[in-house]
Amino acid sequence: MWDPAVYRRFGAERSRPFFDLTSRILVESPRAVVDLGCGPGELTRTLAERWPAARVTGIDSSPEMIDKATGPGGPVRFQLGDVRDWRPGPEVDVLITNATLQWVDGHRDLLARWAVELPPGAWLAMQVPGNFDAPSHRLLRRLAAAYQVAHTTREAPVDDPGGYAELLLAAGARVDAWETTYLHLLPAEGDEHPVLRWMEGTALRPVKAALDENAWQSLRADLGRELATAYPVAHGHVAFPFRRIFVVARTARPTRRTE
Repeated sequence: MWDPAVYRRFGAERSRPFFDLTSRILVESPRAVVDLGCGPGELTRTLAERWPAARVTGIDSSPEMIDKATGPGGPVRFQLGDVRDWRPGPEVDVLITNATLQWVDGHRDLLARWAVELPPGAWLAMQVPGNFDAPSHRLLRRLAAAYQVAHTTREAPVDDPGGYAELLLAAGARVDAWETTYLHLLPAEGDEHPVLRWMEGTALRPVKAALDENAWQSLRADLGRELATAYPVAHGHVAFPFRRIFVVARTARPTRRTE
């Protein structure tokens, strides 16, 4: 179960990659814009502000996230759905999926299919975390194995920029792919380590769901101690490097025939 309040911790840090991604979408008047994995909807609403004439739709598989997104009302349509089942309509000129596909097995096949099914000249923009080899995730995998829930963690669920670029180039798209490592300076407030609080919004969610309350609290305490060593506090903050992978592609236009 996703908890929108927990996910929205460190909102400024989590939202920055979204804006770095969407700034590379160079279209003025798209007909329809879809945000797959829209979460609680705040970032999706900025798409309607940027393209007020477009039909903007946010889709997420979490009922809790969609309930949160639909609460304020407004011009954006939000709906429950699985990215695996989504197919683009003929007017979808922009497809965005931000920090979602790392959860989806076989998402490379989805990207290749979308690149073919989207209208000619449409934009496909994706961003996924690439920090699965970071100390935070290595520690989590080790502890998950010790608590016999190793199946809840993933070692390498995403590709590198080159792999995604090759995939979409093969589909005939024009591709801009890159990676960025952000240095998040997280305030060290209270007794809990800030990287632990960050991970509770994402990577720790399936681990928690697989454990009873006593085991969860024990693993959480163990991980907090390990993280405090891996990410020490300095000057009231913890430096948390976070690698992210970006791809913006434009689908192929029909080839003009010459007589």
